[in-house]
Amino acid sequence: MEVFKENKLSPIISELLVKRGVATLEEAQSFLTPTLAATHDPFLLYDMDKAVSRIQQAIEQGEKILIYGDYDADGITSTTVLKEAIELIGGEVEYYLPDRFVDGYGPNTEVYQYYINQGINLIVTVDNGVSGHEALMFAKEQGVDVIVTDHHELPAELPEAYAIIHPRHPLGEYPFKDLAGVGVAFKVATALLGEIPMESLDLVAIGTVADLVSLTGENRILVSSGLKILKQTERVGLHALAEIGSLDLANANEETIGFGIAPRLNAMGRLKSAMPAVELMTTFDDEEAMCIATDIQETNAERQALVKTITKDALEMVDAMGELPIYVLYKEEWHEGVLGIVASHIVRQTQRPTIVLTKNDDTQLLKGSGRSIANIDLFQVLSQIKEQFVSFGGHHMAAGLSFESDKLDEIKNDLIKIVSPLITEETKETLTIDARLELSDISVELIEELTKLSPFGTDNPSPHFLFEKNQVDGMKKIGADNNHLKGQLVQTTSQIDCIAFGKGDAIDELVTGESVDVVGKLSINEWNGFRKAQLMMEDYQVSGIQIFDMRGGKNNDFAQLSINPTYVIFNDETSAANIPTECLYHVKTKEDIEALTQIKEMVFVDCPYDLEVVSSLVSLCDIHRLYLWINVSTEHYLSGVPTREQFSKVFKLVQTQGSLDVRYKLTELSNYLQISKNHLIFIIKVFFDLGFVTIEDGLMSKVANPSAKALEESDVYQAYLHKIDMEKLFLYSNVADIRHWISQQEEDR
Repeated sequence: MEVFKENKLSPIISELLVKRGVATLEEAQSFLTPTLAATHDPFLLYDMDKAVSRIQQAIEQGEKILIYGDYDADGITSTTVLKEAIELIGGEVEYYLPDRFVDGYGPNTEVYQYYINQGINLIVTVDNGVSGHEALMFAKEQGVDVIVTDHHELPAELPEAYAIIHPRHPLGEYPFKDLAGVGVAFKVATALLGEIPMESLDLVAIGTVADLVSLTGENRILVSSGLKILKQTERVGLHALAEIGSLDLANANEETIGFGIAPRLNAMGRLKSAMPAVELMTTFDDEEAMCIATDIQETNAERQALVKTITKDALEMVDAMGELPIYVLYKEEWHEGVLGIVASHIVRQTQRPTIVLTKNDDTQLLKGSGRSIANIDLFQVLSQIKEQFVSFGGHHMAAGLSFESDKLDEIKNDLIKIVSPLITEETKETLTIDARLELSDISVELIEELTKLSPFGTDNPSPHFLFEKNQVDGMKKIGADNNHLKGQLVQTTSQIDCIAFGKGDAIDELVTGESVDVVGKLSINEWNGFRKAQLMMEDYQVSGIQIFDMRGGKNNDFAQLSINPTYVIFNDETSAANIPTECLYHVKTKEDIEALTQIKEMVFVDCPYDLEVVSSLVSLCDIHRLYLWINVSTEHYLSGVPTREQFSKVFKLVQTQGSLDVRYKLTELSNYLQISKNHLIFIIKVFFDLGFVTIEDGLMSKVANPSAKALEESDVYQAYLHKIDMEKLFLYSNVADIRHWISQQEEDR
């Protein structure tokens, strides 16, 4: 840290660099100012010289070359990069991106045969190939060489190819192992051209970010350099896509790619052919570019709608299944192209590995995609029952598979048995906190300085900061489905705008706590030329007791909550209808509290009138969440205390009449005196308590020469006043006042 301070790096940047494994000033300078000069010689890749010689030979002899890619953003950009490089040195090149639904992933024998019949003499794969044994052997038997360029998991046995260029080739010693498919294609292009094709770096950045590979080492250099090119790209297709999708290329960063460009390119391969996406990247025709970009935008909108619908269906299935170690979800009508995205959504919601399946109409096989959590290797899990699959492949976090439909239940049960012992506390997703800050520390200048650590992504995440003891102000739901939150966090005199995506359901929890600790990422919100710091909330923890105001609600309001609270009733006259008896407790004395000391979620069904009992309850019990239902049979606070004049009316009538029938004539008396029945009953009780009257068999009689006493001397009168105070607190005060009262009881514990 001292070496960073000496060289005028701010404390926060220095701390974050150290946590990223940057220990020296030289390493810091390399990290903060990545340069293409630090990239590795492409000929360090195994078989590179052999591959380049073969491509050059094909060009010299006028052979037809086919680039065989993949249908995702990495495959699209890989295909484009190599196509442009080969064409630049005079090669005759065609390209083909397989159809997900017809050809499947990777080399396809029928497609190879078609192009070989069309006169193709050399096939170069990009972003696929290392597992294509059958198709590559077919090409070899036909006398056609195949050069594989790939970055996916290597099989135990490599296929029969003319050359295999892979950063983790078992016979190679390439210094950086985590290139994306487009990174490998870019290395081939650099070797072919004898120099770095700067104009391709925008595509390298797109493919690398989209494929979620490690954004460290050489990838960091390629993406950093590529983003600079992307901001000033001359590709008319990218400009058309940006215009249609309202993307700001001039200020593009990794989020522009990850949330804007990549999903649109990926949507094509998910729902239809991805071939037009390569046309978009390579065209010089503005009209054609706009036409393709419009199609891509519409396809992405369709993809979003499908994901939303299927995710809703899948989550309903999960709710019905209850908690399981792994979820295997199937519906025949689900669209095959979006199952991986849906699986990712379910994993985020449940923190459990998830496989989402549909039925393939042609093969009648169940086919789908799986996603996992960090501490469970999905590929290894599936490998344990691989004999049950027709096909499967993947890696630690993701997999694709197909199998016969009658094996669904067996496979589901087998996977539950395999994964169940793997689920522990350690498998829960954790959020790394990079530093603690105060809201007063935040400024636009600080956030700009943090961008020196970008591009952010896998292995170089955007820093998360913890802000403790915040108050929440003006928090409200936003978005078409009220799924998101927007408001402010406040600390004494400092505040910051806060956005919480996907946390709409958390609003009650956030606004009811005493204070809230928030973890999030910082960003700059620009609007009408005004720049303002904002916090993107990722997680939160509410401090102190949370109080949920459900006064005036019905019992089914609680049935809709994902809780199993204890219902507390303080008064005999309160109805307990529809409340499960096993969740119900009557609390009248301190002794009744002993069984509740470990209860964390509690509902006050009615208003507590015994101050000593309720004080003991909130001070002795470890309540985290308190739900205020507060039903009352008679509202003392609203009724108020009878006036002195009303007390006098009743007293004079008793003195005049001598006795009154208060059992059968109460309504008539109420009407005659123009005093409400409840008030009249209360007055009678006070007079009886003070010894002003006697009551026997429903007949109230005057007492001759009673002792003079003030109304306030009556215990009944004082109890009524106390009930008014308790109703004022629990029925009509705001939550903040109730929380303050509870805090006082806890302090006095």
